[in-house]
Amino acid sequence: MGAIVFNLTTAALMVLMFKGGLALVGENTLRGRPVPWAAVALTAVAIGAVVLQHSWSGAMDALDSDPRRSGWWRVVTSVFMQNGGFFGALWNIVTLAATAALAQWFWRGPLMLVLFAAGILLPERIDALFGETDRSTDPRNFAGSSGATYFLAATLAAALLLTTTDTRQRLLALSVPAAGLAMWLAQENGHGLVTVYGFALGAAAVPLAHRLRRRSAPPTSTGQAEA
Repeated sequence: MGAIVFNLTTAALMVLMFKGGLALVGENTLRGRPVPWAAVALTAVAIGAVVLQHSWSGAMDALDSDPRRSGWWRVVTSVFMQNGGFFGALWNIVTLAATAALAQWFWRGPLMLVLFAAGILLPERIDALFGETDRSTDPRNFAGSSGATYFLAATLAAALLLTTTDTRQRLLALSVPAAGLAMWLAQENGHGLVTVYGFALGAAAVPLAHRLRRRSAPPTSTGQAEA
């Protein structure tokens, strides 16, 4: 029963963040948006990693984040390994594809990839700052993209909070870190904790995103300005 509740709350948090992402980019604008090629590439890597797992029996041993094994690459490669069975892998890939697309449409490709990389690298460093240095010995935590995906999705909730004036949307955005923190405290659900981390970084990244947009915007000619 506990595992069912854990999975349901984890899924509910993603649904909450997905709704926030749709509100941020505008659900009615999706059909007119360009193909998010960076998100497509990221998803292709995740799918390719699953294919590799099923075609090479030693893939998990070589690429997961088992603390008993050495290898600097494991912190990155383990994210693209999946160990939740067929439905777990399907959920992780679908949520990664959807989240990365929404994130690219708001943050743009390069910043989206930077934030996803932050979701891979930062949580462990932040945990160390707070004295949480013990690495999990549960094999379920040795692989999977969900942590980085939840981190990335939470950045969209932070952006929604800082860019909207709609009260309902702000409450939706605020519910994301609140739910994540509650999940961590009640269940020790790591998805909740990385969501809080992602929300904090997303809030810090919004001014940078605005600055990059201004730099990339075409200059207004004098004639256009006078007209």
